[in-house]
Amino acid sequence: MAVTLAELARRFQGRVRGNPELVIERVAPLESAGPQDIAYLSDKKYFPVLANTAAGVVILSESDASEYGGCALIVTDPHLCFARIAQWLHPYPVFTPGTHPTAVINSDSRIAKTAWVGPHSVVEDGVEIGDDVYVGPGCFIGNHVTIGARSRLVGHVSIGDRCSIGEDCLLHPGAVIGSDGFGYARNGEQWQKVPQLGRVIIGSNVEIGANTTIDRGALNDTVIGNGVKLDNQIQIAHNVHIGDNTAIAACVGIAGSTRIGKRCTLGGQAGITGHLDIADDVHITAGSLVTSSIKQAGAYSSSLKAEPAEKWRRNAARLHHLDEMARRLTKLEEKLQQQSEEHEN
Repeated sequence: MAVTLAELARRFQGRVRGNPELVIERVAPLESAGPQDIAYLSDKKYFPVLANTAAGVVILSESDASEYGGCALIVTDPHLCFARIAQWLHPYPVFTPGTHPTAVINSDSRIAKTAWVGPHSVVEDGVEIGDDVYVGPGCFIGNHVTIGARSRLVGHVSIGDRCSIGEDCLLHPGAVIGSDGFGYARNGEQWQKVPQLGRVIIGSNVEIGANTTIDRGALNDTVIGNGVKLDNQIQIAHNVHIGDNTAIAACVGIAGSTRIGKRCTLGGQAGITGHLDIADDVHITAGSLVTSSIKQAGAYSSSLKAEPAEKWRRNAARLHHLDEMARRLTKLEEKLQQQSEEHEN
């Protein structure tokens, strides 16, 4: 797609500095952008790259505009503006509605005439697929699943029986929705499986990354709210509830029956133990382990940064003596307090 800078400014509420008739064809990073590309700057540490960019246009904030003499689109939030322009200039490929000859579709399923079911996909009994849905190659859609309008299963996505996907969702390759939760009762030295009878309910405008798994509920449902964004290789256990517009980075593990509020963020490799409540607007940094409920909004961390191995071994050895050191310190404080009181008397 090719568009003038003036049109971009009109669509995305920006101010043009330079030639409004300059034609832009695509987005690109500052360091490799060319004359028909648009790039952006959102961090001052990239000023040296900005000075040498060959981009036709750079999206800048008002405060940074003076650092660049070339053509610019000046907006309030450069990163957000760049994301919107990128989505507009690079839309998903257009598909022709229908079903591939190799797709296996149960006659009892209802598939909108504007939807597409790709090669080697399987659609089971009682499935409902909405308008403009794209089901890519190799997908499995279980019995009585519903998929809302304009949702997109990129390929090799599996959706278990009775699960529900909202409108405008994006599921990347390898995502598994509605696998059995990890539920077992001990039977002597063995384990008795507990049937997982709930569903997974996914709201609208949700993105689920590659190889992310969301288990169905044991009795009640696992629920993913509207606008939730899940990165790759996340594990969400049975009966978890995730509030609207929460974003979770890669390799996070969330144990069963935890409830996470709205607008939260979880950094990569964070771990959340089961049966916890996380309030709205909580931000958990990468690598943190959360073992108790969080009732107040804010940022939380629990990880230790990496250090040279020799220094870490010394510190780890001292950790074993913390209780003894604390007791000795308490005794010293008591003794000093006693001496102070005797001196005063």
